[in-house]
Amino acid sequence: MLTNKKLFAFFILILTLTSCAKEGFFKPGDARKISPDPKERVKKNLEEGKGFTFNNTFGNNSGKFDFASSNELWRASLDVIDFMPLSSVNYSGGIIITDWYSENAGSESIKISIRFLTNELRADALDIKVFNRTCNDSLLNCKVMETEGVLVSELKKEILKKAALYQKQDKENKKK
Repeated sequence: MLTNKKLFAFFILILTLTSCAKEGFFKPGDARKISPDPKERVKKNLEEGKGFTFNNTFGNNSGKFDFASSNELWRASLDVIDFMPLSSVNYSGGIIITDWYSENAGSESIKISIRFLTNELRADALDIKVFNRTCNDSLLNCKVMETEGVLVSELKKEILKKAALYQKQDKENKKK
């Protein structure tokens, strides 16, 4: 009797798998007629009744990113170093890196890296590094050193001062 049940289950399985042929419910798609954009394909399938969506049934687990214009530290940092060309800027990664800058096209140039450790307006919210490059006449033999001292503290102080001003302005605008 046990073998008859296995044989019957096997027969049903074979029948189910062979019904997925070309004329069955599985129809292979034509790549020329189907959009390569997955969002468009999902939308089309949902409109045709193929598939389902949870619509935040389990909550929204994605990260929350505020706009860069609402972050006072970010805006203040960009305003303070606006004279320098930017090499890399990544708001979600929390980093601003400038390109090498020399005021009079001399043999000395600086590069600034600002990392945001928190969005809160605090003295330890920023990690600022300033690199100094000294080259000979041909720009082949360059010496790069990290500079600590007056420039780093002045940049941090100026950014925090400007960010506090932006924060105060934002609070006043929200009251109105």
